[in-house]
Amino acid sequence: MDQVDTVVVGAGVVGLAVARAIALTGREVMVIEKEKAIGQGVSSRNSEVVHGGLYYPTGSLKAKLCVRGKEMMYAYCSERGLPIKQCGKLIVATKDAQLAKLAQIEAQAVANGVPVQRLSREEARELEPELECIAALHSPTTGIVSSHNLMTSLQGDLENAGGMVALATEVRKIDFLDKNSPVAGMLYARSATESGARGETVEIGFRQLINAAGLYAPQLAQRMKGLDVQHVPQAHYAKGNYYSLSGKAPFKHLIYPIPDAAGLGVHITVDLGGQAKFGPDVEWLEGISNPDEIDYGVDPRRADAFYAEVRKYWPGLRDGQLTPSYSGVRPKIVSADQTAADFLIQGEAVHRVKGLVNLIGIESPGLTSSLAIGEMVTKMLSNP
Repeated sequence: MDQVDTVVVGAGVVGLAVARAIALTGREVMVIEKEKAIGQGVSSRNSEVVHGGLYYPTGSLKAKLCVRGKEMMYAYCSERGLPIKQCGKLIVATKDAQLAKLAQIEAQAVANGVPVQRLSREEARELEPELECIAALHSPTTGIVSSHNLMTSLQGDLENAGGMVALATEVRKIDFLDKNSPVAGMLYARSATESGARGETVEIGFRQLINAAGLYAPQLAQRMKGLDVQHVPQAHYAKGNYYSLSGKAPFKHLIYPIPDAAGLGVHITVDLGGQAKFGPDVEWLEGISNPDEIDYGVDPRRADAFYAEVRKYWPGLRDGQLTPSYSGVRPKIVSADQTAADFLIQGEAVHRVKGLVNLIGIESPGLTSSLAIGEMVTKMLSNP
């Protein structure tokens, strides 16, 4: 039996950020990832936006960790010379009925300590001449980052601190043991060979375990012997499709419509290479109990809805300019008809399982919050 101080399940941006933060305290850390490379799940299928922290209820984990994570993200990338750009964004109202919601977002941003500026139609068009709106909010601290470069850097920090990443290794079961045991629990995992065949099952004893498995986090929590099922929420999946723009990007800022219940609306982002993309929309996936069943293909027929939504704020979009690009899935813990949920970050104080931290429902702004989540989990493990 192998034994490790801390195991992190999931090598997405959150798992790597948590593992890095713990390793930097001098503890032995192993990250276990079922895919053959890091960041193959939620982390590689998003908008790569560094969110300002405008929308989230004051005092919520999303609000606190987004604002703190944003500060840490800009500092971290600056120190290491990683690609990041504080380009700012405009949230736009295109009809009178949306002005009250725009004012509500402005008030929420102020309450969260996030700088914003209200703009008239003329002021917004001075910044973005092709934009159509009746009013806008300017968020100067919103930006874009290369999630791949960020994750590669986090992995490097982890390994330089003595940690390791075990790829192509799937966790099958976790048993939490009696408090008198020399280890808090046992993890049983199966590695895959180069050909994809199943390898031997390995047993790993651990003192601490962090569930950062993204879409698979609720499923993993269900396989934990010793964790009361009342602490495991039901998983729901909301797919977001993206379309890329052929031709030059029309905007320098990110442009967001007024958000809807499940997401931030079909917005335009311009990546660090100058490529403009639109999305995500919201497509609730019903009848799926396992993330392995998800089809990530983008249906070209969804383009009509994209054209309609985008033309509300960019009427200059021409037919044929949108091309199906990629999709991602939000790891929801509420259904389509329920109010949006906060991050679920459970430690021993909640579930009474020594050494366990569950990170469940870490959707947007998870990328922005990743370094702050790492900071928070490290403190939780130091002061259970």
